[in-house]
Amino acid sequence: MGLEVRIGDRIAEVKLVRRDENIAVFEVDGVEYEVDIAQVENGVFSIIHNGKSFNIEIIPGDGPKNYYVNTFYNSHEVEIIDAQSRYQRSRKALDDHAADKIISTPMPGRVVKIPVSEGETVSKGTTVIVISAMKMESEYKSPVDGIVKKIFVAEGDNINANQPLVEIE
Repeated sequence: MGLEVRIGDRIAEVKLVRRDENIAVFEVDGVEYEVDIAQVENGVFSIIHNGKSFNIEIIPGDGPKNYYVNTFYNSHEVEIIDAQSRYQRSRKALDDHAADKIISTPMPGRVVKIPVSEGETVSKGTTVIVISAMKMESEYKSPVDGIVKKIFVAEGDNINANQPLVEIE
């Protein structure tokens, strides 16, 4: 499975090709690298590549997929950009530019909870529906102050990508 890794201002396409015990082969921007990698203590790794030894320390950052990676000479801010974080970014972008008052989800899932009812007044940021997708629950919030005009689904329903869920007027 491939993902993107942001290191400072650079975004690299990274894929684990194979792993056998401590030997791992990664593809970074189309180039394969074989490394011998071992965790020597919590958050500290020893990596051997082409006969050279590197030690890195990984410290959790501000977000769930943000890290500070320290080597002997440098420190880097790193963010893992996988399907989940792309999905969360797309939700944030939709929330930030919410001219459309129909709430939907870009991926299929299941309706977990609908904490509002039709005719209810809601404020911008109020959770109007909770969806489970990709083993993750996401709260969808009202993009505007308004009234819940229509709820198109019920709790427990399986839903399709981009299906209208709740309309706010």
